[in-house]
Amino acid sequence: MSRALNILGLAGARAAILHRPHPTVAAIERQLAAIGLSANASWPELVPGMAADFLFFDVDMGFDAQFPWLPGQSPIPLIALIGSEAPGRIEWSLARGAHAQLLKPVGDHGVYSALLIAQATFAAQQSLSAEIGDLRDRLAGRETVVRAVMALVSQGLTDEEAFARLRRLATDRRESFEAAAKRVLARTDSLPVRKGPR
Repeated sequence: MSRALNILGLAGARAAILHRPHPTVAAIERQLAAIGLSANASWPELVPGMAADFLFFDVDMGFDAQFPWLPGQSPIPLIALIGSEAPGRIEWSLARGAHAQLLKPVGDHGVYSALLIAQATFAAQQSLSAEIGDLRDRLAGRETVVRAVMALVSQGLTDEEAFARLRRLATDRRESFEAAAKRVLARTDSLPVRKGPR
């Protein structure tokens, strides 16, 4: 799946750098300034209330409590700053949901591509999450329709008659099939179930 990179969107963006004082921080700040981003470095915590569009974070000495969100649920693109390639630290970085990485020591390049990759990966992740949420809603809606049809059948209708009634209810009120099914369930849940042949 190809996605257009929002290169022009980087100008004026804000970056937070969660890293102890180190030449790496200065190198990142220089590159960010050259690209047109402002930067705010802090350690060991993020500055409360600070607005940022990207977060660079230290993988070598980072820890979970530094982040005010659950692992994998960051509201902005994350760029991992990796010095030691110890498997445990890489695993922690992945668990935090890093969208791109930058190897330390950081020199005069690398930040721009890391920003673009993080931005694109974050956007793809957001799009996928929205799609999954929509599919879950639709699946739940179909289950509601099936339950409503079964409820109508238990009241003596055939499958075809139950679907036809749902369709008519939805059309009459200009609402979705699923909304009509919810109303049917709300109404029929309190009714006694008809037993035996019609």
